[in-house]
Amino acid sequence: MYRQLPKRVGDWMERLSSEGIHGADLVFACIGPAMEVYSRYSKVEDAQGREIPLGGDPEAREPHKRGFLAYVWEMVGRAALNQVLGTGKARPTDGAIGLEEDARLTALFLWTLQATASDEDESPRARRRDDEDDKEGEDDEDDAPRKKARKGLTLIFDVVRRFAQPLGIHLDQFEDRIISTEKGIVRLLPVSERAEQLFGREGASAVAGRIEAGTKGGRQLSLDFIFDRDADERRTSRGGRRAASHVRDEDLTGDRGGTTLDRLHVGMLLQSAGRANALRAFLKAEVERSPDFMRLANALSALYPKDSEEKRLLDAMLLAAPR
Repeated sequence: MYRQLPKRVGDWMERLSSEGIHGADLVFACIGPAMEVYSRYSKVEDAQGREIPLGGDPEAREPHKRGFLAYVWEMVGRAALNQVLGTGKARPTDGAIGLEEDARLTALFLWTLQATASDEDESPRARRRDDEDDKEGEDDEDDAPRKKARKGLTLIFDVVRRFAQPLGIHLDQFEDRIISTEKGIVRLLPVSERAEQLFGREGASAVAGRIEAGTKGGRQLSLDFIFDRDADERRTSRGGRRAASHVRDEDLTGDRGGTTLDRLHVGMLLQSAGRANALRAFLKAEVERSPDFMRLANALSALYPKDSEEKRLLDAMLLAAPR
């Protein structure tokens, strides 16, 4: 029965996608057809004769205790990932799972958000959240300081948990790194809020200067210093100021040079800072490193709302990429 799920979910996802259904609406619409596989039988058991419940515990270690619905959510999530980061076809394979957790979380977040968007208003849910925050501030006492609404796209926490949990995406690991959760709402941090995480207190200009210096004389560019805490210590010992980056080596799921999403955000921030020479050198090194960088950049460019600052930066950055 489990073998029937990939084809069942894939067929329905491709069919519904062709009819213009996207994001969370598409995910929930695929649950019913997938559940029909389970409902054909009066009782479902595994090879050892243990009954597999419909609900169960999604976090259980024993497969038969997870429940059939947990496998349905996993299959739908894999199909969605493959559609936005993989082959472009809604088939629940592992082809799109090569990218790190933070890239998967960002892509699925934006993909889910698309269902709430329209041609007239590309991010109504995010703007509605900002409007509500402003109204709450108006109700406060006149002498109380008004809390400024934070920028960023938002989704309800339960929606985010629904697509993250089956795919092994640990939301708590990315809190205050790429997401922020408050009062049941998950906010995707704007790339501008990641500047100090990625560059430290030195900022983009200082890092851009080191990138440009590293390319002089035709030397091969190494970008690991951006995330290298040891290099920060060495600069401090020589009397320089330490760039206190908050992205620690042990927090990164990729190599020492950061995750693909971290490096993509570095490029976007260099674009924002107007450091064209450093950006071109950075993009050249990334294209030579792995095709994942450009794959993620193109995918997120298609997923970000068309009036967002992130899409503007991504599109401008892509124009500077080597052909």
